[in-house]
Amino acid sequence: MAESIQIKTRINGVEGSYRVEPRLHLVDFLRDQLELKTARVSCEHGVCGACTVRLDGEIIRGCLYLAAQADGHDIETIDGVSDTGELRELQRAFHDKNAAQCGFCTPGMLLTAAALLREKPHATREQVREYISGNYCRCTGYHAIVDAVCEVLEQQRQPRAIRA
Repeated sequence: MAESIQIKTRINGVEGSYRVEPRLHLVDFLRDQLELKTARVSCEHGVCGACTVRLDGEIIRGCLYLAAQADGHDIETIDGVSDTGELRELQRAFHDKNAAQCGFCTPGMLLTAAALLREKPHATREQVREYISGNYCRCTGYHAIVDAVCEVLEQQRQPRAIRA
């Protein structure tokens, strides 16, 4: 068994120092050591998006990233991002459009959709489908998810006075 190493990181806004095995994946660290179960484990090959988290504001696959690599970085899970209120409109649209279904893919979908809103505020429906294509959903067929994201994109394009 490899000797553990010390890392310092901020997770969902809370700074901490942790001991991790050198080859421990970030998603396993979050789930098993910190009990942040909304970071999901599924394919463990980086293709399904269930393990999506943010590293310094950018989405990454937690199953492809080692916990040791998080040393000195900010990590955000859906828990922390939700608590900030940043996802309020997306969460409401997912609820209204029944885009969550079983909920397994929802954390990764929401983080990916938030990145899309930030990076491509004028995305078309087809661009939304392509952007979220790296996140698998077995329940919805993606139509409800795309509807929800497109609804928020449209809301954000409207002047503030109309949105209120």
